[in-house]
Amino acid sequence: MNIEEKLKKIPASPGVYIMKGAGASVLYIGKAKNLRARVRSYFRETGDTRYAVKFLASRVHDIDTIVTANEKEALFLEDTLLKKHKPRYNIRLKDSKTYVSIKITLKDDYPRILVTRQIKKDGSRYFGPYLSARAVRETIKFIRRIFPLCVCSASVFNNRVRPCLDYQMGLCSAPAVGRISKEAYARLVDGAVMFLEGRNSELVRELRARMKEAAAALDFEEAGALRDRLAAIEEMLAEQKVVTHRTIDQDVFAFLREGQSVVIQALLIRDGRLVASSDYFFSDPGLPDTEILSSFLAQFYRGERYIPDEVLLPVRLDDKEVIEEWLVEKKGRRVELIVPVRGDKVKLLKMAGENALQSMRKRAVHKTEGPDVVGELGTRLRLAGRPERIEAFDISNIGGTYAVGAMVTFVGGEPDKGSYRLFKVKGIDGPDDYAMMEHVLERRYRASGKDGGLPLPSLILMDGGKGQLNIALKVMASLGITGVELAALAKDRGEDPSPYARVRSKGERVYLPNVKDAVLLKEGSRPDLLLRRIRDEVHRFAIRYHRKLRSKSVGSAIDSITGIGEKRRKALFERFGDLDAIRGATVDELKEVPAITEGLALKIKAFFEGEGGGANEQD
Repeated sequence: MNIEEKLKKIPASPGVYIMKGAGASVLYIGKAKNLRARVRSYFRETGDTRYAVKFLASRVHDIDTIVTANEKEALFLEDTLLKKHKPRYNIRLKDSKTYVSIKITLKDDYPRILVTRQIKKDGSRYFGPYLSARAVRETIKFIRRIFPLCVCSASVFNNRVRPCLDYQMGLCSAPAVGRISKEAYARLVDGAVMFLEGRNSELVRELRARMKEAAAALDFEEAGALRDRLAAIEEMLAEQKVVTHRTIDQDVFAFLREGQSVVIQALLIRDGRLVASSDYFFSDPGLPDTEILSSFLAQFYRGERYIPDEVLLPVRLDDKEVIEEWLVEKKGRRVELIVPVRGDKVKLLKMAGENALQSMRKRAVHKTEGPDVVGELGTRLRLAGRPERIEAFDISNIGGTYAVGAMVTFVGGEPDKGSYRLFKVKGIDGPDDYAMMEHVLERRYRASGKDGGLPLPSLILMDGGKGQLNIALKVMASLGITGVELAALAKDRGEDPSPYARVRSKGERVYLPNVKDAVLLKEGSRPDLLLRRIRDEVHRFAIRYHRKLRSKSVGSAIDSITGIGEKRRKALFERFGDLDAIRGATVDELKEVPAITEGLALKIKAFFEGEGGGANEQD
């Protein structure tokens, strides 16, 4: 059975889908409220247009689906299958040598505190993972000064006859030789757990109460020990940054894509104080932000990780309610997933975003000693020099209307968004992409470098084939511009007449001036991935502007449907992108949009069926 037949038979039910490649290898596993809508979105022309998504879809030979009773069961099943198959295109929080965790062996009569690189289901509590083993060991050393827990192995513990050196240094309470009762040691363990969870204000209150009780009972030795622990924690709290005056626990996540990497930054806030900041890097699978973030959260909060009162996110997740319900069950009381729109919570999200950017920059600095991808690109395309500044162009229109041009700029292999430009194309009749590209290039380079204008690039890249390349040559000659390299990146769609021809592309080629044979791009090549990234970025930029102009014009059509106001119209366009996608959506897909009921979805469907079709977008 081919993919088209498989897509027709996928049920519109909650569950898990498994995309398989050649030899039944598992490529990607995902969950969905509506399996049919989610899986079809990978293969639709109106779906996600990023190269990585299309590349994933092009490698799919088979799709399996497992229907579940509800979305929460799908969440658990996805997690189980991810651990089993470890698909290439899913992000994974790895329990590998890259990360270390703090382990407290709660199953032991006298639990130990340890550094570990493996997380097992053995009844222990794990905190982390953390990137720096050195920082973790320093943290454990600090904790043991306050809560002197033992670290020796079971065999050493059982055979010890005198206190260890750590006891003499105040780092161990010597439970192996009976210097502390089991009950008192358990209180030390509870305090260490509370400290690692960031519940420091609660811990301070408890220690202060116990200190007063000990003093009242004339147990001055115990009161003195509690006083010292209290002082150490309060000194540490004084150094922590207060980021909010709300006395609740919050986890704040930021999401950033750059190059071929994704970073998710986590800020852990306890009682208004920032107690930890961690960054998690992944290779960019090219999937939607919401899908990646949802998968990350499901892995982040698995096991015994502490659950805060609020989780602040940069985007609303499609399965928000499911993850929220799951976290409530784990915590035992209310937990909210929030996308802030104003106030202090927005400031916290911005802080997380700034930390994510800094993490990405630090990572980039560490990579500067490696191969120069920009230099590799110059060699790959046989350019005269290093293409330090690259400007790429794309045209987007529908039958010649709402025509726009977009330009993105990459400097040193990274986007320079301050140099991005958008162009409205007017005065050209019909869908003449060549004339539109000529119009845009002339406007961009006519005043280049003059009166504070943008400098000339090293390389101009067009989204298109030989025809677009010839237009660029013509414009450069007419303007008398020399010394700028030119190239055009085109998709080779082959001879497949099916609607999925874009997915089954034979390849992509770069056309160069005065070069007979085009350069065929290779999968996995670093300079070729940079070219695709630039092409995808300009395509996205052009499409977004084109859709913005169209939505302003066609919005009044949807507004004529009873029950559709500004908020619902905006929600529809955010979900589907443009009018054609809304027109082609099923009733079940329309119902997935917030505030669109089944009755309203039926009205929308009836409206477009009565309207009678629509034009296809030409990009």
